Parts: sequence; structure tokens; C-alpha cells
Amino acid sequence: MIDLSGKKILVFDLDGTLAESKQSLDAEMSVLLDQLLGVMKVAIITGGGFVQLQKQVIEKIKFDIRKFKNLYIFPTKGAMMYAFDGLEWKKIYEMSLSSEDKEKIIQAFVKVREEVDFLPKEHTGEFLEDRGSEFTFSALGQDAAPEIKKHWDEDISKRIELKKHLDKYLPEFSVEIGGSTSIDITQKSINKAYAIEKLCSYLNLKKEDVLFIGDAIFEGGNDYCVTKTGVDNIDVDDYNETKDIVRNIINLSLKNQDK
Repeated sequence: MIDLSGKKILVFDLDGTLAESKQSLDAEMSVLLDQLLGVMKVAIITGGGFVQLQKQVIEKIKFDIRKFKNLYIFPTKGAMMYAFDGLEWKKIYEMSLSSEDKEKIIQAFVKVREEVDFLPKEHTGEFLEDRGSEFTFSALGQDAAPEIKKHWDEDISKRIELKKHLDKYLPEFSVEIGGSTSIDITQKSINKAYAIEKLCSYLNLKKEDVLFIGDAIFEGGNDYCVTKTGVDNIDVDDYNETKDIVRNIINLSLKNQDK
């Protein structure tokens, strides 16, 4: 049983953990995160870019300088970090892919599309997105409806197969299963574990100070690497389960403050 009372920061995955894939926080989650930021620090690590995070998360939380200073944003699986300095969101670091790396990734996807027979020929929005420090493949397209994405690969078998093919062509990169239809590719050392290490160093935190919550803490999932950091973690089925955990932590923090 994880002791939640001593945690100084909660670290979240986004898609499937705080919201539906590529969707904004709902009203209830927005309020819960606002309340959570009032009692402790929060970090969010996701495969999306910073602009996407602004739309999905930052713009959905009531602006408060003190609370925003408690929020740390890691786009593209931790290849970038942002912190609020009181006036604006400041980029702390960025680990970009080189032009050569990007070309290797594109060519790998060209080959893999010829090797598998289950990828749709049509898609809604971009299906291979260059996020600077990460490439994300979305089988149905970035803008496909969440309910359609949810049922495309419920048992993860298609993405596991895609990962096997991509690993063959991209051994020097990290290839991980992302959201409900996606595969994320970054430099080998860049993942959510890397982000947590950077976060602990930046805030001078110990591993026991951190709790990670994600929906893909399984082998091959893009949250699984977090298990190697030594921080406590909770695997959730969806964002509704996350809400219950956040409520418990808020209540626990308020009780401790009253003592």
C-alpha cells in the first residue's frame, strides 16, 4: 500500500489519465487540478506538444500565479520542460531530434506501412506528426473522434505489432505505445523516466517525494519506464479513476494542514 501522506508532487500522464485522448480536461477534472495545485506541486508528462498542452490543460485551469508556479509541464515525453516564472511559461530545456534522425523515422514508417495490413488508408488529421523532439504516429489521425480511437486497438495488439516492426528499423530510438492509437518515438534516452529524473533534480526532490499516475504502466507502454526510476506509481484504467485518487490526496493534504 502506497503512503500518500508524504508525497510532495504528483506526476501525471495526460491522455487516458487526466482526459480522453487529445481532449481537454472536463469541468470536474479542471476543478480538481485547481484544488490540487493549491496544496501541492503537480507535473504533467505527455507525448503532445506544448501548444496542445495549453489547450488541453493550462487554459482549463483558473489562472492563479501562486498555483501555476506549482505546475510543471513536460511535452513530448519529457524532451522539453516548462515552468511558470510568474509572468510566462519558460522553457527550462529541450532535446530536439536532428534532421537526420527525423528522416530515419519517416523512412521507417514508410517501410512499416508496407509490411502490415491493418493500418487504415484514410485518416482524420495528421497521422505522422513532427513535434521537434518527438515523432508521433496516430493510426487514425490526430483529429479522429475519441470514441472511434477507443475501439480501434482495445487489446493493444496492433500497436504491439507496429512497435516490433519499428524497433527493427529504429534500434537507436525509443519506440513506445502512446495513446489509444499512437506510437511515440524519441531519442533513446528520452522518456517519462528521464523527465522524472530531471524534475527531481530541478526541484531537489527525493524519489519517495514523488507519485506517478498513468494508464499505460505495462511493458511497451509509454508509462512503463517510470517503474525503473524507483518512484511510487499507480496504474489507472481511465481519468475517472484518477479523479478518485486526486480527491483522496486533496482531502488528506487538507487534514494534515489542520493538525
